[in-house]
Amino acid sequence: MADKITLYTNHRCPWAHRAHIALAELGVPFEEVIIDLDRPRDPWYLEVNPRGLVPSLKYGDEIVTESAIVSQFLADLFPEKASLVPASNAAGGPLARARIAFFVDTYFSKVHSHVNKLGQAKTEADQAAVGEAIVAAAVKELEPLLAGSTSADKPFFGGSEKLTLAEVLTGSFVLRLVRLTKSGVYPAGVPAAAASQAPAFWAWAQAVAAHPSVTGIFNEEAVTASTKKRLATQRAA
Repeated sequence: MADKITLYTNHRCPWAHRAHIALAELGVPFEEVIIDLDRPRDPWYLEVNPRGLVPSLKYGDEIVTESAIVSQFLADLFPEKASLVPASNAAGGPLARARIAFFVDTYFSKVHSHVNKLGQAKTEADQAAVGEAIVAAAVKELEPLLAGSTSADKPFFGGSEKLTLAEVLTGSFVLRLVRLTKSGVYPAGVPAAAASQAPAFWAWAQAVAAHPSVTGIFNEEAVTASTKKRLATQRAA
C-alpha cells in the first residue's frame, strides 16, 4: 500500500496548481491542506516548508517542495497511473524528457517572461505592446515546437492524446493566459493574434485550458479578482 499523500496548497496559486494537475491525471487519493497566502505563515507550516511556499507534498514521512520537483516526483512515483513522462531508462525516454524540459523552459523564459511584465505596463498602449510581445515570442519559440506534431485528436505535446508533464508544468499558466485575455485582465488582442500567427500554439493552449485536470480547481472569479488587484498594486508602485 502506497504511503499517504498530503498536499499543502492554495487554489489561487498557479505554481501549486501544477501539483493538482499531476494528481488529477494520476488519479491518486490525497489529503489537501489549504495554506492562506494572504497572511504570514503559521509556525507549524514553516516546519513543513521553511520557505513558506506552496505547494509542499508530504509522502509518508518525507516532504517534497517546489512545484516542478513535486510534479516530477509524482509522475515518477506512479508511472503505471498515467504516462506523463517516460522513464529515463525507457526506450527514447531520455530524449523525450529532454524535449519536455526544453519546451517548459522555453514557455517560461521566452513567453511567460512577457506576461510578467504586465505589472509594469501602466497604459493601454503599454499593455497592448506586452500582448504583441507574448504573441511574437509564441510565434518564434513555441510554434516550431508544436507545428506538425499536434492535431485535433492528439492535441498535447509531442502529439499525445493525453496530458504530458509539459502540460502539467505549463497548464495553470496557459489556462490563465487563455481565460484572462478573454476577460481583459491580460491583453485582449492575444487570442486573435495568436490564432492567426501561431495556430498550432493557440490550438494547443485552448486544448490545455479546456482539460478537466487543468480546470479542476480553477475559480475564475477569484483568480480574476486577485490578478486584477496584484497588477493594480504593481502598476501603482
